[in-house]
Amino acid sequence: MDTKELLQKVRRIEIKTRRLSDHLFSGEYQSSFKGRGMSFSEVREYQFGDDIRAIDWNVTARFNTPYIKVFEEERELTVVLLVDISGSESFGTRNQKKSDMIAEICAVLSFSAIQNNDKVGVLFFSDKVEKFIPPKKGKRHILRIIRELVDFKAESKGTDISEALVYLSNMMKKKAILFLLSDFVDDGYSDAMSFVSKRHDLTNIRIFDEHEQKLPEIGLVRIKDPETGKLKWVNTSSAKNQKKYTDFYDSRNKYFQHCSIKSGAGMINIRTDDSYVNKLLGYFKRR
Repeated sequence: MDTKELLQKVRRIEIKTRRLSDHLFSGEYQSSFKGRGMSFSEVREYQFGDDIRAIDWNVTARFNTPYIKVFEEERELTVVLLVDISGSESFGTRNQKKSDMIAEICAVLSFSAIQNNDKVGVLFFSDKVEKFIPPKKGKRHILRIIRELVDFKAESKGTDISEALVYLSNMMKKKAILFLLSDFVDDGYSDAMSFVSKRHDLTNIRIFDEHEQKLPEIGLVRIKDPETGKLKWVNTSSAKNQKKYTDFYDSRNKYFQHCSIKSGAGMINIRTDDSYVNKLLGYFKRR
């Protein structure tokens, strides 16, 4: 992708996702993810209905009229996006590839975060950590993240979710809001997910394509595994192959559900022909 094409794509994503963030997500995001605590803001005169436990007795005694302490939420949070850029994310048979949808969702979450004065970082992973961009604030930083989402090329094609979670846990010592975006075509990440969820607020966003659920019956075709690069002929009309394909999808999906529930992480499933807007809004409102 040349520079002009890259900038045009980044601009299209910015326009679309920033509008969504401005009009839909910023309020829901703020109410869903709380700050680190409450800090003292000011004192004011007591009003009917105020909590008497908030009365500042020193100020009350000085002015001979009741005053209360006012606290406000320490709003600033740190958000980190863990983005799967393995070979399987390049798959897509409908409106867009999984990687394209992941880029848009990350952009929406990032713009929502900076509107609430939160810092945003991103970790790209395959079967290893490919790149880590530390959390920062500001529009320029978010546009850099979007450029990387659009143009970054992984060195490896495999997937290791556990490796990404362990790396991030070592990097982030303070509690953070984590969004893990992947198709979760992996296993063995249960313990790492449970460990990270105890320290951070983790939400798993699973992106998948409808033809990963069921093999289309189109006869004998040559199929390439995007993560291993291996080619093989497959009879898609075979009942045995159909079942094998569906069983593989179901096993990965069940493992994802099991790990998310066991760890206490949030969970969103989005198909590439779904509206991610509705799915994200529904999730934020449930929180």
